[in-house]
Amino acid sequence: MADPKGFLHHGREGAASRPVEERVKDWNEVYVPGSLLPIISKQASRCMDCGIPFCHNGCPLGNLIPEWNDFAYREDWGAAYERLHATNNFPEFTGRLCPAPCEAACVLGINQPAVTIKNVEVSIIDKAWESGNVAPQPPERLSGKTVAVIGSGPAGLAAAQQLTRAGHTVAVYERADRVGGLLRYGIPEFKMEKRHINRRIEQMRAEGTRFRTGVEIGRDLKATDLRRRYDAVVIAAGATTARDLPVPGRELKGVYQAMEYLPLANKVQEGDFVTPPITAEGKHVVVIGGGDTGADCVGTAHRQGALSVTQLEIMPRPGEKRAPHQPWPTFPMLYKVTSAHEEGGERVYSVSTTRFEGDEDGNVQWLHLIEVEFVDGKLTQKAGTERRIPAQLVTLAMGFTGTDVQNGLVEQFGLELDERGNIARDADFQTNVPGVFVAGDAGRGQSLIVWAIAEGRSAARGVDRFLTGASELPAPIRPTDRALTV
Repeated sequence: MADPKGFLHHGREGAASRPVEERVKDWNEVYVPGSLLPIISKQASRCMDCGIPFCHNGCPLGNLIPEWNDFAYREDWGAAYERLHATNNFPEFTGRLCPAPCEAACVLGINQPAVTIKNVEVSIIDKAWESGNVAPQPPERLSGKTVAVIGSGPAGLAAAQQLTRAGHTVAVYERADRVGGLLRYGIPEFKMEKRHINRRIEQMRAEGTRFRTGVEIGRDLKATDLRRRYDAVVIAAGATTARDLPVPGRELKGVYQAMEYLPLANKVQEGDFVTPPITAEGKHVVVIGGGDTGADCVGTAHRQGALSVTQLEIMPRPGEKRAPHQPWPTFPMLYKVTSAHEEGGERVYSVSTTRFEGDEDGNVQWLHLIEVEFVDGKLTQKAGTERRIPAQLVTLAMGFTGTDVQNGLVEQFGLELDERGNIARDADFQTNVPGVFVAGDAGRGQSLIVWAIAEGRSAARGVDRFLTGASELPAPIRPTDRALTV
């Protein structure tokens, strides 16, 4: 188990970032390539021989973190890779994008900075790709059963890969023009270069998974036709209904949902546009929403040459240390400085947008806001605090409310929804329609990438058991499982 005194000898050290003035001029990942490998063995040695490794509880995938930390410490990269892939189909995604609830649950984190689990993870898988160890794993024989997966985000891809390897013939349907879902068009290139998706898709194709892009189930292809064509269906279409802001001036030009803005920037990197149809260049930009999607908008606006960037959040600023009501090993709400925030801009907390003001041509020019506070548990506006700030581009990054019900998919399948607007499912991730399963945000609601992959793996077991009567595929979570919170 790594170095029993490693945490006493070595402090926490992360990947080196490229200088801000350099990285805002391109769309490459913000970290210095290769900066982790020289330090990662020492970082892995900080993992302690815990009696109960609570990082397992923090990770819904059940990643074997102490085991691959030990192998990374010993620089046995092949063994580390095998243990890593035993529970996670796409560690190069989670190692770059997951907020690491495992680190929040790290035992060392009780009184020291936690082990850099996420950095160890991405180092192992990057080394495996570099060494040629990540090979296709086609099934030994085919079952004769067919499965359609709707959506090619992390949940859909995980379900598809598991089912393909189990011997079923799997086709993934994606309404966008490229595979990847929000990994492709919702995550900016500077957080994860799309080459990581491309090589994983090539591996899946070599295993036998088929991909059908530019096909939206419910519109381009009726759900009932899909159901007749396949023995089982997995709906992994995400929770794509964005939360809106119904205030005066919402109709003005220049006010967009984040997922109208971010995909266009990614399409420039794919070569579809020379310049994006919606750009921050030369504009005062306001991002409404203080989460990760908002930070993605901030970083994108910096790279497009915004005059200024202001991010608004209705909640108070979180603390920099755990609050007493968020004890270890729960995932705490902390003040985070992402790479995008390091690059500039202003963050304003405890404010609410009251209206947008435009010019005579209907273009947004100003955003009016007011300070808010909690009084007796209710959010209340503070009189006399109204003001306006310049805004020629506004992006709404306030989360999502549920799966898309406008395209006809839910109605055509005859699916039931739960009280939160998600597609209801049973303990096997099966909906009220036999043979139709749901995985990821479409059934769970807006969540993290690591939960999406766990859902895809678990739903695959339910599908496999439905098709064959039994299954040896792993199911790391139940549909009712939730993150460890208070």
